[in-house]
Amino acid sequence: KRAPRSLQHHVLYRKYNGQDSEISALLGKCGISTAQADWDAYETSWDFTTLPLLSPDHRAATLAEAYANLRAHWQGMTDEMQRLEEENNRIFIDAYGLAGELTAEVPIDEITLTCNPAYRYGVKNSEEDREARLREDTVAELLHYAVGCMFGRYSLDAPGLILANQGEGIEDYLARVPEPSFAPDRDNVIPVLDADWFADDIVTRARDFVRITFGEAKFRENLAFIEATLGKDLRRWFTKDFFDYHVRRYKKRPIYWMFSSSKGSFNALIYMHRYRPDTVSVVLNQYVREFIHKLEVERARLEKLAVDSTATPAQQTKAQKETATVIKQIAELTEWERETVYPMAQQKIAIDLDDGVKRNYPLFAGALKPIKGLEAADD
Repeated sequence: KRAPRSLQHHVLYRKYNGQDSEISALLGKCGISTAQADWDAYETSWDFTTLPLLSPDHRAATLAEAYANLRAHWQGMTDEMQRLEEENNRIFIDAYGLAGELTAEVPIDEITLTCNPAYRYGVKNSEEDREARLREDTVAELLHYAVGCMFGRYSLDAPGLILANQGEGIEDYLARVPEPSFAPDRDNVIPVLDADWFADDIVTRARDFVRITFGEAKFRENLAFIEATLGKDLRRWFTKDFFDYHVRRYKKRPIYWMFSSSKGSFNALIYMHRYRPDTVSVVLNQYVREFIHKLEVERARLEKLAVDSTATPAQQTKAQKETATVIKQIAELTEWERETVYPMAQQKIAIDLDDGVKRNYPLFAGALKPIKGLEAADD
């Protein structure tokens, strides 16, 4: 039998309570700093400063090599925590003469560090599966952090939160980071569309982020590593997976909000801390209407191609099908603009961050992507 943790803690705190110097010393060092460092490596920690994958301690020529360095570091943390816990158990067993009844061993899946895949994912699947999931989650965390940098929540040039107070904007960011290596989005609206229709398209910006963090020379190799790890290209991940990932991560209380048309032809993210009463107007005038105009131009191009005598029959057929799709998108967005976004922009809705996501998000019903379970009680 293994020494139960609850009993160990009872003995160490109640019976010894600092009287045994060896046990007290062990309690002082038994993974507290390691566990804290593990917790603070994730954005949801109040003490998060920067992404471990981008730390100078793990830097390398390529993203794959940087991940390998970080993974080795994580394994070292896990091994050290396991060693300390087993040492703790041995002291407990010796103190009570339980050598014949208990073992000091601590299974790897009971080492409660998020960077430990055996604990994070369990041991039912193979080690190969766990490693693949850890690598995928780490890449997703990199892209999520990149979005934080796009909005100015974080910066590659300064630790911790940059913009986190209600109504802060680009001027506040530049006051704290005067010469950013990766500049935040100026209007707090980032399109998430099926192609790079806008200069500040999320995929374009994510690629720029990879170039800046790991260099132009290895960009193609690094992008290939990201997409192979995710099992899909960047655009598909951002359009299909990112928002759901973000909502899960923040336990259905997202800080990035997705404006989304009725059938999803238009999507754009905003950062709630940078929201202002004119934000919906920016979405409407600079993005929704502009996108409808771009689609009108595309429809004209496709209609011309569909009857172009120099085009092949296959090209003409494809153009006809794409024309039908674009016409439906224009109809969808025109109705959404007229019935939802324009009236909402006229209201100039104000929010109070102290009210939380649960209360503020429904103020934009019909314009924002629905979140199942948003109405549930907070943890």
